[in-house]
Amino acid sequence: MSKILVIGAGGVSSVAIHKMAQLSNDFKEITLASRTIDNCKKIQKQIKKKYNCNINIEELDADNISETSKIISKYTPELVVNLALPYQDLNIMQACLNKNVNYLDTANYEPRDEAKFEYKWQWELNNKFKEKNLMGLLGSGFDPGVTNVYTAYIKKHYLDEIHYLDILDCNGGDHGQHFATNFNPEINIREITQKSKFYKNGKWITGDPLSKKIEFDFPEVGKRNMYLMYHEELESLVKNFRDLKQARFWMTFGDQYLNYLNVLENVGLTSIKPIKFKNMDIIPLEFLKEVLPDPKTLGKNTEGKTCIGTIISGLKNKKIKTIYCYNVCDHEKCFEEVESQAVSYTTGVPAMIGSLLILNKTWFKPGVWNLEQFDPDPFIDALKLYGLPNKIVELDTPLSF
Repeated sequence: MSKILVIGAGGVSSVAIHKMAQLSNDFKEITLASRTIDNCKKIQKQIKKKYNCNINIEELDADNISETSKIISKYTPELVVNLALPYQDLNIMQACLNKNVNYLDTANYEPRDEAKFEYKWQWELNNKFKEKNLMGLLGSGFDPGVTNVYTAYIKKHYLDEIHYLDILDCNGGDHGQHFATNFNPEINIREITQKSKFYKNGKWITGDPLSKKIEFDFPEVGKRNMYLMYHEELESLVKNFRDLKQARFWMTFGDQYLNYLNVLENVGLTSIKPIKFKNMDIIPLEFLKEVLPDPKTLGKNTEGKTCIGTIISGLKNKKIKTIYCYNVCDHEKCFEEVESQAVSYTTGVPAMIGSLLILNKTWFKPGVWNLEQFDPDPFIDALKLYGLPNKIVELDTPLSF
């Protein structure tokens, strides 16, 4: 039997479990654990109603290694899928090592008290996973995740060398709120308010947050302003594709979103430094998270599409060639299928696919790995089967910006 433990009960988790329940022959026993048991109960009820499938649920504080280890012992899964907060990655990985179970996540570790995410802490566990013949797959979402697979796929099928990589993430949807984030507000705001960073000619170049803006015409979405940011997949892609000369990440934001964000930042509500409030220490960003709309509630009213992909220039037969590989995802169609908006869908589906490839041993290698280190073809095939087909076009020239 293929038994799986999913930790975290947010929007991405809901999508992943819906997709797992659709493949009940592959995911024969699903257990969902979260600090918020009410969210688990809601997902459990949805799955039973839609697929007549029973899933186990447990209350779990994933910060507690011992508690996580006990849940693993109780259900003996083959794989733990970490869809909780990135602060908890290392603790969950340690519980997997304690109980000899494989591991997968969608976002890399970052310390709770510092907005700094990088893979080094997880990569350092590589030998421990190898010694126990266990696999840890890092970043099996869309970006990171699918964009890593796109890069490997283009290198395998279209280019002999890849020199210039741009990842473009556009959410062209409208949820009707004055200000809301499409995934966990705390993680989202920490991510976009840190300094920008990109790789060029062997060096990392930093700048002020969201200070570089380019207008780009996204397929099926149209022209949007996108901003240079740092994103975690750049770290692994630069490490694993040594011929890269430049690697950048871009994300779109509307003017209204940025205006609200600037105000919140200026009054201190995006800070992660504790302050005193009525003789208690509180973190402003954690408070802000509680008063903003829950991303899980946005799907019902969200319209429009996302467009996420990679544009890569390099050499084929010693000639310059530029390839654009991307996916377009419709918010309303996602809600019809799994009661979620497209941002959660585009992360939850790859989490399921990564899990499937580990369980059926299509991708299995002891150690801690990123997605681009495996044959991309099975993942691309699965994306087409399970709701996220890609399109590939050759551009006339490399990007001019």
